[in-house]
Amino acid sequence: MRLLSLLLLSAFSLAALAEQPVPPKLEPLPPPPAFNVEDAPDEPEVTITRETEQTVEEFRANGKLYMIKVTPKHGVPYYLVDESGDGSFARKEGPVPNLIVPRWIIHKF
Repeated sequence: MRLLSLLLLSAFSLAALAEQPVPPKLEPLPPPPAFNVEDAPDEPEVTITRETEQTVEEFRANGKLYMIKVTPKHGVPYYLVDESGDGSFARKEGPVPNLIVPRWIIHKF
């Protein structure tokens, strides 16, 4: 037990001795650049159109339509999804049965 405590004490003292002193002429870091709201990525736009027999919700990202949710007055809502990005929409009965993988654009050249 004494040997273990002696080893721990020596290990901690060696770590304290290995610490380097702070250089005398340090300059403070410049402030971070201001965050501009216009530089933020565009949020999806949702346009809701209420008609007599149904409600249509159009989802756009960067001005491009990628999903339409149609909610009939009497019935189950369904989705029209542009999976490949070419403008052809496929009908989905809901977002859960056929999982739609998010395809976020991180950087565009």
